[in-house]
Amino acid sequence: MTDLDLDRLEEIWGRAPRHVPAGRVPAPFAHRLTTADVDDLLSRRGLRTPFLRVARDGRTLDGSEFTLGGGVGAAIRDQVDDTALLRLFGEGHTLVLQGLHRTHPPVIDLAQALAADLGHPVQANAYVTPPSSRGFAAHYDVHDVFVLQTAGEKTWRLHRPVHPWPLRDQPWQDRAAEVAAAAAGPPDLEVTLRPGDALYVPRGWLHAATALGGVSTHLTLGVHVWNRHHLAEGLLDVAGRAVAGQEGLRAPLRAGVDVTEPRELVADVAAVREALVEALADVDAGAIAEFLAGRQRSAQRPAPVAPVATTGAAASPAGTLRVRDHLAATLESDDSGTTLRSRAGRLPLDEGEAPAVRAWLAGGESDVADLGEDLARRLLLAGVGVPGPTTRA
Repeated sequence: MTDLDLDRLEEIWGRAPRHVPAGRVPAPFAHRLTTADVDDLLSRRGLRTPFLRVARDGRTLDGSEFTLGGGVGAAIRDQVDDTALLRLFGEGHTLVLQGLHRTHPPVIDLAQALAADLGHPVQANAYVTPPSSRGFAAHYDVHDVFVLQTAGEKTWRLHRPVHPWPLRDQPWQDRAAEVAAAAAGPPDLEVTLRPGDALYVPRGWLHAATALGGVSTHLTLGVHVWNRHHLAEGLLDVAGRAVAGQEGLRAPLRAGVDVTEPRELVADVAAVREALVEALADVDAGAIAEFLAGRQRSAQRPAPVAPVATTGAAASPAGTLRVRDHLAATLESDDSGTTLRSRAGRLPLDEGEAPAVRAWLAGGESDVADLGEDLARRLLLAGVGVPGPTTRA
């Protein structure tokens, strides 16, 4: 699934849905979430809300309707109650496993690989729907979606957007009447997904799905796309910080001003606008990339790391040291020295360590002997390095 043909994807990216039958999907995915996996997550993993939602015909239940206390030795009040879920599922409720990119290893790997391929952050949910049931009414998402049918069959009905390319603060509920009216008409695409099929749904496209004769399970990989509005936010942030250096803009407004009266602000707004326009002209792409780098790091987690085993390896580093996957690491230098910055945090480097770390990041792996045991130990304990094989393959 992560073996994407990005050139072909670009033809429809953000513009049109696409159904891909099982035989044309680049890599199989059904093993990523089986029915047995679903039952295991619901009954043996101690899931808590909000990692599970329960819905039917557009109504989402309150968590108290399907959770209980954890029992003796587990003072937790919102653990999933599998007995309640058995009843609710039998009554026709859809079970939504949320955040599988954090709780289920096969999906963690898939979501992280897809995010690396696309360059956009990815989340993963699963929808388990009883026979002939619908969990949610027609709606649109504020992110793109790859639907991966893992079990059963489900019919999808898609309609064109009533609000193209919605932002995260523009949910479908704000346009519920428009959505309902559009969804009442003939669909622009109607397709039945079978195990192994995939469906791409751009953000803003209206969609609703109904399970057919048996239980239906599908994964949704939500892609939170970067867009030009993010660049606008970056431009305003950088320009805003630049004008903060102007003494005239830091000066107080006059005594007795009424900031709720527009007429009293005309001259001041004009002065600020002029300063911002001038500052915006000086903002380059490098400043925007730096602004977005922090968001990009926080939008995803690095690959899982084994705290106990890694601590043991750090006691006596040997063999090779790999760069932890999906780390998004960079070296930053200033007058105080060089820092390795990544999704694992910040690691100040001692004088002279930067060249070895730069080579390690570029190659993805180095011998501990080349790094030195002390540096290798610090990279391991900082969560940026993971043990490799003891000898080169």
